[in-house]
Amino acid sequence: MKKGFLVLESGDVFEGITLSEQSHFPEKAGEVVFNTSHSGYEEIATDPSYFSQIIVMTAPMQGNYGVDAKVWESEKMWIQGFVCVQMQNTKRENTWSQLLIENKVPILTEVDTRRLVITLRSQGTPWGAIVAAENAETAKQKAVGLIAEQKKLDNDWVHLCSRSKIEDRKGLKPNGPRVAVLDFGAKENILRELVLRTSAIRIFPARTDVKVIEDWKPDSIMLTNGPGDPAAVKIAPDTIRQLLGRIPVFGICMGHQVLSLALGAKTYKMKFGHRGANHPIRDELLNKIYMSSQNHGYAVQAETLPVDVLVTQRNLNDQTVAGFYSKKLNCLGIQYHPESRPGPHEATQLFDFFINEMHPATTKGNKSYEL
Repeated sequence: MKKGFLVLESGDVFEGITLSEQSHFPEKAGEVVFNTSHSGYEEIATDPSYFSQIIVMTAPMQGNYGVDAKVWESEKMWIQGFVCVQMQNTKRENTWSQLLIENKVPILTEVDTRRLVITLRSQGTPWGAIVAAENAETAKQKAVGLIAEQKKLDNDWVHLCSRSKIEDRKGLKPNGPRVAVLDFGAKENILRELVLRTSAIRIFPARTDVKVIEDWKPDSIMLTNGPGDPAAVKIAPDTIRQLLGRIPVFGICMGHQVLSLALGAKTYKMKFGHRGANHPIRDELLNKIYMSSQNHGYAVQAETLPVDVLVTQRNLNDQTVAGFYSKKLNCLGIQYHPESRPGPHEATQLFDFFINEMHPATTKGNKSYEL
């Protein structure tokens, strides 16, 4: 094992160790964020919403329960680095550390993540880099160039993570609706939940022209999760604007934020975002309070939403907008992850609300909700 460092752009340095198996240590830079989930490291690493980010896990032990490709949220890992207190890396169990190594994700363990998270909560979401070095001063010198290079990426991260080609999937409900999916960096579990409730879904790249979507004659459209700043997303807000009021629209996380922009609202960058599986929600659509899985660094300004768009979900930790609904425009935006993975499952009922309450009567099921 050798020394490794996480260097923040502010100059703060956090020492840890690298694994000896990473002999050619892949030094990388990205936004540094933390997640408070106690499990779900595979889902997190393969979630496109973590594009260009170094993930810090607050739970002490990582890799304990091994790996399972069935829970992956995409076909690859998107994170720029994995930071933790302890990594399971023994002869008995080392599958997670080996998988990160195979995918060239730098691992930094034995880090004081408590001090690191306190720093992130005070600074916001800083850029940083994971490097191997003999001392902190050398680590700082290496980090400067890595961070500068990573910042040269196109700021429309949604475009960088979206599919490049249209994809079709058959649904399991022959009488269900046909749902167009605008891929902003979609998690697989959103698509799985849709397949369970629809006759067909067609997944479109993020910058698809509205006419291409209309030619498929969808009954509704789903806007998926994705990474980065919603204000940097090109083309999609105008596409959504042209569909609003004509077919049902359901946006999740980034989809929720881009939907708000299409409605004329504004978004803002949060100080350190919400990332974890333990965020309490007051939901006035389902008339419940429940825990949710969240992963976002931006939020919608409530006061900028149109008067006929109601804030129907709130994060009870800080009262930020967690969801909105317009019966007039037949659109729903949810800031957290009703598809969970990882996290609690109560919010999956919002997919039922989308199918049963927002589609025309011919596609409705037997379940109804009191609004």
